[in-house]
Amino acid sequence: MQIMLYDTTLRDGTQREGMSLSCEDKLKIARILDDLGIHYIEGGWPGSNPKDAEFFQRVKSLGLTHARVAAFGATRHAGNRCEDDANVRALVAAETPVVTLVGKSSILHVEQVLETTREENLAMIADTVAYFKQRDKEVVYDAEHFFDGYKLDPNYTLATLAAAARAGANCLVLCDTNGGALPHEVAAITRAVRASFHAQGLPEPDLGIHTHNDGALAVANALAAVQEGVRQVQGTINGYGERCGNMDLIPVIANLQLKLGYACVNPAQLQKLSDVAHSVAAIANLNPDPHAAYVGRSAFAHKGGIHVAAIEKVASSYQHIDPTLVGNTKRVVVSELAGRGNIRVRAEELGLTLQGVEGNVVQRIKELEHRGFQFEAAEGSFEMLIRRSAVDYAPPFDLLDFTVIVEKRGNHQITSQATVKVRVGDQVMHTAAEGDGPVNALDGAIRKALLPHYPELAEVRLVDYKVRIIDEHRGTAATPRVLIESASGDERWSTIGASHNIIEASYQALWDSLELPLLRSRERQNRESS
Repeated sequence: MQIMLYDTTLRDGTQREGMSLSCEDKLKIARILDDLGIHYIEGGWPGSNPKDAEFFQRVKSLGLTHARVAAFGATRHAGNRCEDDANVRALVAAETPVVTLVGKSSILHVEQVLETTREENLAMIADTVAYFKQRDKEVVYDAEHFFDGYKLDPNYTLATLAAAARAGANCLVLCDTNGGALPHEVAAITRAVRASFHAQGLPEPDLGIHTHNDGALAVANALAAVQEGVRQVQGTINGYGERCGNMDLIPVIANLQLKLGYACVNPAQLQKLSDVAHSVAAIANLNPDPHAAYVGRSAFAHKGGIHVAAIEKVASSYQHIDPTLVGNTKRVVVSELAGRGNIRVRAEELGLTLQGVEGNVVQRIKELEHRGFQFEAAEGSFEMLIRRSAVDYAPPFDLLDFTVIVEKRGNHQITSQATVKVRVGDQVMHTAAEGDGPVNALDGAIRKALLPHYPELAEVRLVDYKVRIIDEHRGTAATPRVLIESASGDERWSTIGASHNIIEASYQALWDSLELPLLRSRERQNRESS
């Protein structure tokens, strides 16, 4: 059975604190949603701001091939005619094929927020729905605060739905606006809604569900509604939205299609879920959640040695689905919890041969992590451990010693300079450099020594430098952990150091960051020449 997917990232999602999308951003996301196979894209509230009005004009030329664009707005104001209502006129001006109208279904909001009568609210709903049906629009009616309203006065709440249905609404959406409903409540009330239409002799309408995540149950509540006959599911990519967020469409699509057998998108589109989650996060300038279900980087990461030993034999032993179905990948994480299997699998993924030294590598990792290293965050340093364990390992250089001086004299600026002694083959070099800080000076001195021998290091750049204190309770005597991310072209790698001295920790991470690309380059040259 087909489930219709209704995305409100561009409207409800932007109500997330700290999230703002330009019109260009919204158009980019609309293309991504269309490509994913979303059936409805809610572009915004055209009567609320110029940006949304611009979006509705520009989206017409976007050439969407799958999705229908919806404009969102409220029913007419109490005492107004639709023809005279500014919000209604803005919805007309948006010229979208779909109009989504939000109306009050809770007596609390009718009487205490709108400060109108129950009868006038029913008329507001019916008049506005009929107004847009007369203009040949597909009308989605969002019954705001539906579940809370049902608990206060079920008869009136059902009457608001009936008013929208009689006026011709194409879909009635049950909204858990405050996000406080529980799955068993959603299921029972959805059943009651369907039964009420049969009891009134009315044809059963298409129903939708719109849930918020204030109780961490938005996805569960949406699934419960679908299993009770709802056919439209509203949500946002990555669960973006006000307060604790909206229902996350990503896991809902995966759960409905892979676990419950409903049709949402085609298999090729399903494989785009991970890319969609990360692309929308990038456009919104938000960090993707690495632990997000199905699509997070850690969603299929295996750290415990027992787990890795099992998935080597049977992948499904510790994975609820094949990650490739949603465009994700299985990962093996290396840490002090690792066993030989972790090391073997990660080495194979890197194209390296362990030559029977798995046990030695495991023991070395455990020792270093006890000192403050963390290899799951520094796969470049893990790769260096593997490479250095090989019997034919030959280092391209040795860092013999270093001196770093940080000086402040009178009112002058602080200066930093470093000297290093580096050996390449039989040649030992002493070099010095100044920098914007001690680590920058150290990096400069090492590069000055190595560049004449390895000019390719000129392409290696440091793109991130992080310091974390491990044992904060020791105050200024605490151990710092340094994580460096380096890049050359499109290739990136992370390396780590840990020491009571922050300069030594940085030195360790810098060493790995510069040696690794040289070893990889040497390996490529050997393959090409053989």
